[in-house]
Amino acid sequence: MTNPLVQKLSSFVDLDEEDVSRVESLCYDVRRFKAKRNLIREGDRPEVVFLLLEGWACRYKVLPNGTRHIMAYLLPGDLCDVHVFILKEMDHSLALLSDAKVAVIPKQKMLGLIEQRPKLARALWWATLVDEAILREWLVNMGKRPAYDRVAHLFVELYLRLRAVGLAPDHSFDLLATQADLGDTLGITSVHMNRTLQKLKGEGLIQSAQGRLRIPDIQRLKNVTRFEENYLHLNRRTA
Repeated sequence: MTNPLVQKLSSFVDLDEEDVSRVESLCYDVRRFKAKRNLIREGDRPEVVFLLLEGWACRYKVLPNGTRHIMAYLLPGDLCDVHVFILKEMDHSLALLSDAKVAVIPKQKMLGLIEQRPKLARALWWATLVDEAILREWLVNMGKRPAYDRVAHLFVELYLRLRAVGLAPDHSFDLLATQADLGDTLGITSVHMNRTLQKLKGEGLIQSAQGRLRIPDIQRLKNVTRFEENYLHLNRRTA
């Protein structure tokens, strides 16, 4: 299986054999973890970078009343974060939503890659800028879209991000977030989330079976939520 970070960065720059080799060398310490495990907690001092190779993870915060809010999903090929070790302590937690395979990258190895391979450094800057753009879009999603549109918009985004790393064949992907996870992401109660999913299914916009979500007509779902994919920056900037 192609390294998902190689696939992701290849969408921005042309990687030569040495570039690919250097990216793959980041994955010498690969570990398997069970779902629900925290990779790092709020308040911890970050010393390593995590690269998700399989499975899903999320960034989240727990409020004083015990409720959780998910602020981002990490999919295969995503890093947390390229320069996270600069921080004195984490301001949020990172947890696995599913069983996962994770590369644990020492900070010196990441710094060496950035300093010695300028092209890879630019590609990693691009990945960081895309992460920031996704966060901005999520703020719009939470603040201005109704629940139905929020769910539809998130599903389109997940499909496009997973397709970019070869994990969404036939307009479908493994949905590794539970209804409770989705509710904590979109600010929707479990009951409302269930009703929204049933409405999307009833209108033929999504199908689900055995943990897999299928979008029969992606353009139709985009139209429903007025989805603009420019914030994902899937197309390279031309010279």
